[in-house]
Amino acid sequence: MTNPTSAKTTFERELVSLIPHLRAFGRSLTGNASHGDDLAQDALAKALASRESYQPGTNMKAWTFMILRNVFYSEKRRSWRSCALDPEVAERTLVSVSNPTAALELDEMRRALDMLPADQREALILIGAAGMSYEEVSEVTGAALGTIKSRVSRARDRLALIFAEGHITEDQKPAHAAMASIFRQIDHYRTARAA
Repeated sequence: MTNPTSAKTTFERELVSLIPHLRAFGRSLTGNASHGDDLAQDALAKALASRESYQPGTNMKAWTFMILRNVFYSEKRRSWRSCALDPEVAERTLVSVSNPTAALELDEMRRALDMLPADQREALILIGAAGMSYEEVSEVTGAALGTIKSRVSRARDRLALIFAEGHITEDQKPAHAAMASIFRQIDHYRTARAA
């Protein structure tokens, strides 16, 4: 028979170990560090409150990511407000890199990602940026495992073709805001898909 105190301690320890992953996922959804951290905190609170619904031995990371994603969508449905990105704040929070062309390359990637269908972009970001497994993305999005693998494969192939052809859409967005812009675009498409 399992000791309830031991199970509670194990649950809490495993949940705490996921905090950095939840924060990163929250930030990727919102495009804003502070809002992403708040989202992760809300998801942690909901996970703690829903402890009884968690099945020990199952994938806690996928379970908590699903909670975070649901909190995000619920918040979007309830709120008509949008937070504008302050370019000065974004510049201060971006990590300095030694490669002077990194911002331009990231901006080029952002524009190429914008050319992908929303479902492919979502799958690629969750696998590539959030570091989730295919199984976790399947659980979080509700799409079949094979569908997720197919979306990621098609997204990678399409990105390679876009870069090979060199026909990347131009826009007037500043290159230094590329990362925040990538996350805002993903947020926009996810919100549209959830509606």
